[in-house]
Amino acid sequence: MPGFLSRLFAPRWRHPDAQIRRQAIARLDPARPDQRQALEALCLDADASVRRAALDRIDSVDTLLALVQRQPDQPELLGRLVALITGQAGSLDLSQRLRYVASIDNRVLLSRVALEGDNQQLRLAAVERLSAEEDLVEQACENGIAAVRHAAAARVTSEEGLQRLAQQARRDRQVMRQARERLNRLRNDAATLAAAREQRESLLMKLEAHARAPWEPLYAGRFRHLVRAWEALGDLPDAAQERRFQDASLGCRKTLSDHEAREHANAATDRRREQAAEARESLLEALEESLAGLPRGDRLTSQDIASLRSQKILLANRWQTLSDLHVTDAALRKRYDAILADYDHVLRTWERFEAHAADIERALQEQDVESLTSAVEACQWPNELPPPPPLTRARLLLAGQEHATEEGQEARLARFTQDLEQLERLLDRGEFKGASRLHQSLKHRADTLPSAKLHPHQAMLKRLGARLAELRDWRGYVAGPKREQLCQAIDQLADDNGITDAELDRRHRQLVRDWKELGDAAASRELSERFRSASDRIHERLAPWHERQAEERIRNLEARTSLCEQLEALLDAPANDADPDALRHIRDQAREEWRRHSPVPRDQAQAIGRRFGRIRFALQGLIDQRAKEVADAKRTLVDEAHALIEQKMPSDTRAEKAKALQQLWRELGRAPRGEEQTLWREFRTACDQIFAMREAQRDDRAQQARQRLDDMQVLIDRLDAWQPSRSSDGHVLEQAIEHATALEPLPSGRRTEGMRRRWSGIVRTRRERLARLAVVEEVQRWQAFRPLLDAHLSADADWLENDVMTEVPLDSAASLPEDMRRAHEQRNAARRNPPSAEEVQEQLARLRVHLSLLAMGRVSQHDEPLRLAIQVERLNEGLGRDLSQAEEVRIVLRNLLATGPVSPEQWQREVGEFDSLLARLTRLPPP
Repeated sequence: MPGFLSRLFAPRWRHPDAQIRRQAIARLDPARPDQRQALEALCLDADASVRRAALDRIDSVDTLLALVQRQPDQPELLGRLVALITGQAGSLDLSQRLRYVASIDNRVLLSRVALEGDNQQLRLAAVERLSAEEDLVEQACENGIAAVRHAAAARVTSEEGLQRLAQQARRDRQVMRQARERLNRLRNDAATLAAAREQRESLLMKLEAHARAPWEPLYAGRFRHLVRAWEALGDLPDAAQERRFQDASLGCRKTLSDHEAREHANAATDRRREQAAEARESLLEALEESLAGLPRGDRLTSQDIASLRSQKILLANRWQTLSDLHVTDAALRKRYDAILADYDHVLRTWERFEAHAADIERALQEQDVESLTSAVEACQWPNELPPPPPLTRARLLLAGQEHATEEGQEARLARFTQDLEQLERLLDRGEFKGASRLHQSLKHRADTLPSAKLHPHQAMLKRLGARLAELRDWRGYVAGPKREQLCQAIDQLADDNGITDAELDRRHRQLVRDWKELGDAAASRELSERFRSASDRIHERLAPWHERQAEERIRNLEARTSLCEQLEALLDAPANDADPDALRHIRDQAREEWRRHSPVPRDQAQAIGRRFGRIRFALQGLIDQRAKEVADAKRTLVDEAHALIEQKMPSDTRAEKAKALQQLWRELGRAPRGEEQTLWREFRTACDQIFAMREAQRDDRAQQARQRLDDMQVLIDRLDAWQPSRSSDGHVLEQAIEHATALEPLPSGRRTEGMRRRWSGIVRTRRERLARLAVVEEVQRWQAFRPLLDAHLSADADWLENDVMTEVPLDSAASLPEDMRRAHEQRNAARRNPPSAEEVQEQLARLRVHLSLLAMGRVSQHDEPLRLAIQVERLNEGLGRDLSQAEEVRIVLRNLLATGPVSPEQWQREVGEFDSLLARLTRLPPP
């Protein structure tokens, strides 16, 4: 169908003309579905008048809500919905409208229902559906029902929303007051939370710095204090803060555990050192006892020398092993050197005897006195040692007697008696070797003593011999199975190919030691050969390993030699400022390296061990010297800290100097153990006293600051209660300002900021009131000049109407101020040389506009040019300074008095405005 025909036959409500569509709406029946659809389509028409007409025919809220879903911003549609839901149109009861409100989500619609609803319950339901805070603020400020305003204000929670409420809710003071209170609480909570967060952050920074700090005597106490302070905080930390706290705590605990480990290691080292010292002591005592026992015997035999040699070798090996691990004490080393000297003396004496023993035996057999004499003299046998039997016989032969003298026999018998007692004590203790050796000596000496004198002791010697035989049998009874077990064990060890060479050597050495410890108890040739054969097989098997061990010993020897050379170079040129802690570290590292390079060749172990022992002794001496210097320096710091307490200076300066002393303390290193703790406690006590003095002074300043705050609060309250009654009361305000200036500076904080704002507001208000009072007084003085003005107006009327020149006499203006007197004279002169009426009218208008600016602060649009001109005049009148409002009012009134001549008609047109403006100026602000 052509386009014109489709338009011709189309329904009227679809006509292109909006007026025809609007006329068609009246013919549509909403009850008919097809026409209802047409009405719904017209509700969304492009023309606003068509939309309004269509919406007026629809009373179904559900239909309108469906249309809102399609066009949510159409104002006519929202207006119709608001009219139906609020009860302005339609016939819906309250319960239905409440149900509709409960289903609406459109915030614009809900806001309008809350503002325009005809029922409080309906408005409250709409407010409850609102969620945007700006909508709630609008309801709290603009709604006409107090309960709705309060309900909306109660749901505003943000700081920005509460601040808007406090500023804009002027129609409801309760809402404004509650908003201010909640805003203050919110800010206080935020400030408290920020302070707590800042305090927690400060604690975290201290804890992290503490975790990075080295250990000191109060390290653990400070860590516990920081942890307690962290746990005492009321707020909860965030995840990052908690993670930082845990990391810092782990660092602190690691520092403490490392220190405890070092302390345990030092304690273990001390214990091992003490055990080594005890082992050295026991070895020295054993060799000393052997050396001391030699002079007590009657004769010295090769068995005694062999036993002494084996004991010395054992002592030397054990001593060297202990010296590799621990530094030898100086006293023990001197004692060791003295014992070695005695041993060497005995050994050299015996070697000289052995060199001439064959000559002595040959001379004894040949009875060659001359050769015997030269051989005995060549032996140089000392008197403190008992001679060997050949030398004894030689001496007797040379002395010409076969038997000792009576005195010698008595001495030998007394010594024989003492040795019997010693033998009994040895048997009581079960010392078989010593008892056997002493018993053999007693038996040999018994053969050389007279039988008559020896008879009382024979029974005791036999009894002790029987006890020794019983002890020998018991050892044999015990040692027999033990020897069999050792043979079986060494056979199994020789055939065991599954163990390492090192373990094989260790177990072999242990079995050899156990075999030697048995001595001659239950010894037999068969078992000895069996044990020796197995031992030889093990030696053959370990030969390559021993070669590798020998090479390793050489390398270890070279490493130890290099270590000794490095330490000697260090000791030859030590640094003057060497840190004792660094030297201690070098000592410990050297000890560890010495232990790693072990073992070394046995023939050189003693020499290199003594060299390292001397080096360690010298290094320890250097450490002690530097530690003593550190102790002296720290003692000086302690004296300086005590001197700081006595000096008169600001507490903050004293505290900063104490911190500098603490920094120097940390840089010095450690003093000797024991003295370091003592000095630290004394230094810490002095520093604590210095910081306590600073805190006390800060508390005094804080107390003074609080007192100034309290005084300022009293001043604010006093000035707030004072209201000036005349402009001359300005001196009271100036005195209060001077008092407030004297209380400065006030401590920073929220309270101070609040007091400053309140003080500024009160001062500004009082200044404004004083200024208004000055204006009121000017206006009141002007009222006293009104008779003079009326006289001038009468004279102006006579001159203008009757051409009669009349001057107001000077006696009428006798009480005028100087400026008003000049204005009075200008008014009289104006009648003699009058300006035009237009100029007078313009001047009156300018004065009216100027007074309007002073009274209301604004002028009408057509007076805008005059306002600009007046601004220029005000600047000229002020001569570069700001004029007060009272001064400007006085200038206007003075110029009003000087302006003339004024006709009665002109004055009648202006006097009402002038009186109104002056009356406005006399209104005082509320107190």
